Amino acid sequence: MYSSLRFRLHLAAAVVGSLSLLFGGVVDAETPTKLLRAGAFAIDITPTKFPVSSAGSMTHRMADQAHDPLHARCLVLDNGQTTIALVTCDSCMIPREIYDTAKQQASAATGIPTDHILCSATHTHTAVTATPTFQSIVQEDYLEFLTNRIAEGIIQAHSQLEPARVGWAIGNNPRQVFNRRWFLRPGNSLADPFDRGTDKVRMNPSANSKSLLQPAGPIDPQVPVLAVQAVDSRPIALWANYSLHYVGGVPSKSLSADYFGEFARQVSRLIDAEDTQPGFVAAMTNGTSGDINNINFFEGGERQQPFEQIRLVAADVAASALVAYQRVEYLDWVPLRMRETEIELGVRRPDDDELARAEKLIAEAGPGPWRDRRLIYANETLDLAKYPETVHVKLQAIRIGDLGIVSSPCETFVETGLAIKKHSPFKPTFTIELANGYNGYLPTPEQHALGGYETWRAKSSYLAADAEPQVRQTLLELLEQVAQ
Repeated sequence: MYSSLRFRLHLAAAVVGSLSLLFGGVVDAETPTKLLRAGAFAIDITPTKFPVSSAGSMTHRMADQAHDPLHARCLVLDNGQTTIALVTCDSCMIPREIYDTAKQQASAATGIPTDHILCSATHTHTAVTATPTFQSIVQEDYLEFLTNRIAEGIIQAHSQLEPARVGWAIGNNPRQVFNRRWFLRPGNSLADPFDRGTDKVRMNPSANSKSLLQPAGPIDPQVPVLAVQAVDSRPIALWANYSLHYVGGVPSKSLSADYFGEFARQVSRLIDAEDTQPGFVAAMTNGTSGDINNINFFEGGERQQPFEQIRLVAADVAASALVAYQRVEYLDWVPLRMRETEIELGVRRPDDDELARAEKLIAEAGPGPWRDRRLIYANETLDLAKYPETVHVKLQAIRIGDLGIVSSPCETFVETGLAIKKHSPFKPTFTIELANGYNGYLPTPEQHALGGYETWRAKSSYLAADAEPQVRQTLLELLEQVAQ
């Protein structure tokens, strides 16, 4: 059906061109016809054998099943001048080496430059461990499979390129996002695993507790939606973005794509795109959610059965995305531009006294695994002593018409995302975090001064306190470049 339609469109274009010449029209052979093409594909990245190591915890855990499939969702856009690819993977975090190798494989097969591919992780806390954090053990025999599947997904999406239209709109949902860092009333303990006693905020305090004073930061309720459809209005893809860390409520021995995967299923049903050919692909990318989660600390709430909160959140956010989707105005062609750069950031390595304290604690406790946070972070201190003094991080900016997208390889605080949206030359703009690698939390300098879990030095939080301004400024500069 669709092949026949494309043939008729090409035939119609040829007839119009002939008539133009017949009646004195002038065809400029130097001006190519502007044609936007798109292709999307969701490739399964669920492990093929169990048990496997499951990420997202301070202690090692194993999963013996997958409650729902994990995917790498891929979208390729080509406007005849530039080709870009967007990928989001159901994973907690993925190291840069895996992404770089997958991009090289995909580029060799498709011709898409590696610096025109953005790959990210959703941050589900119930996927296969691909990055070493705390006491999680990397599932080494999964890494090659994951790498190859990401590349194959991009290649397949590229092979499905067809004439398309694209548009975007902004949804809004303040109901599912809450800042998880809180000031407490005077007199309440704020212990930390380093025994410093300098924290001023607590992450994830007891909900609706008399100890609560006020959140230490804002939220971002926006639900940006990028929609792509074929020229006959058949939906090809919907890429959404929301600043929500994850939802959870998954049994410890199960893998799950969390609300990110359920959102994709809900959207497909809402727009009646479950049976399209080629298959419709919906994706939820993670915004700037380093200090945001789904717990209503103001009021508390009832504990749900496993997977039920995931379903409720996904349904609510999908409904908000649908409202935006219905407002989308499609364009037959848009400018596509993408820029990538690397910057060097400092690392917070332990000093001699901190290292000696950590060595003493571990020697007295004996070999792990450990459940005491003081011991867990003492071990992290020993690991951080082996880190280099600086690291290089990859940053990207994308222009899709008047829509701006930037990437961050960190668990980025919502303040950073809001600042980028405010100062970006594009309206709208959004950030995809945990992209092109993993470099831990990225608190602002002001949030660093408040302390709390997200600032505690570990493999999950090691960048220097001045890293965030450098990342934010570089992303805004990249946006200015793609706006020209």
